[in-house]
Amino acid sequence: MMPRFPVFAVFFLSIIFGWGTADAQQKPSRPQPSQCQAIAQSLPKATFASFSGPAATPASDTVNDDVKITFLGHATLFIETPGGVSIATDFSGAYPPPYTPEVVTMNKAHPSHYTLTPDPAIKYVLHGWNDTPGEPAKIHLTVGDTLIRNVVTDIRTWGGGVEPNGNSIFIFEVAGLCIGHLGHLHFELTDQQYAEIGRLDVVMVPVDGGLTMGADSMSRVVKRLRSSLILPMHRWGPPVDQFLALFGPDFDVGYAPTSSVTVSLKTLPRKPLIYVLKGI
Repeated sequence: MMPRFPVFAVFFLSIIFGWGTADAQQKPSRPQPSQCQAIAQSLPKATFASFSGPAATPASDTVNDDVKITFLGHATLFIETPGGVSIATDFSGAYPPPYTPEVVTMNKAHPSHYTLTPDPAIKYVLHGWNDTPGEPAKIHLTVGDTLIRNVVTDIRTWGGGVEPNGNSIFIFEVAGLCIGHLGHLHFELTDQQYAEIGRLDVVMVPVDGGLTMGADSMSRVVKRLRSSLILPMHRWGPPVDQFLALFGPDFDVGYAPTSSVTVSLKTLPRKPLIYVLKGI
């Protein structure tokens, strides 16, 4: 028979050992801590070692901490983590990854960013919107070695209005890296949203020139985020060079020979690098 404890003792033990339901732990009033938010607050101008290109690997005799990111098409990139977690961003099914991902994220601004009939074999299908209009999606999920969370933003509607919380910036915290996908970002971020995002070492940025935001507005977001590695995506219409021209000598520009890049905390560029993957 299980021993019986006084109510105050159970309460005390629940604080120490974290007893309680998952729902209680996920309440927005007491969110789980984010490494990327905490580091951004304590080390706002931290930089790391030089980046050595898409074939970068850690030194021998060290634990593999490489994250591979592959551009599949439009806003869909495929993330493969050291622990074997696979994630497809803004997944519509039009740009299938090489194998069934464990996780897909979606945004609903356009049908090319989501599907309501994903492969049932996908274990986690994460919508960047809430089915209750105006309510924010709340995602804080650990899958294997990866913490996945979101920061919501508003989107424009087809009728010219504004839909609150229609887009999610998805953030993937893995192997010490903070990786962000801006989704279908329609408006420049607020101070509160920057604070919720925290540090982003790697950021995937739409460069369509206006379907999301104009290139000038998007470049201001990129500069404010101060990410080490910037991966353009969602190019539709204007050449990517128009976006690149908005960045001065504080940013390096590189063109990948393939559609993939492999990065780790050790191989992040000291100077911000806009890295154009093949196929953009």
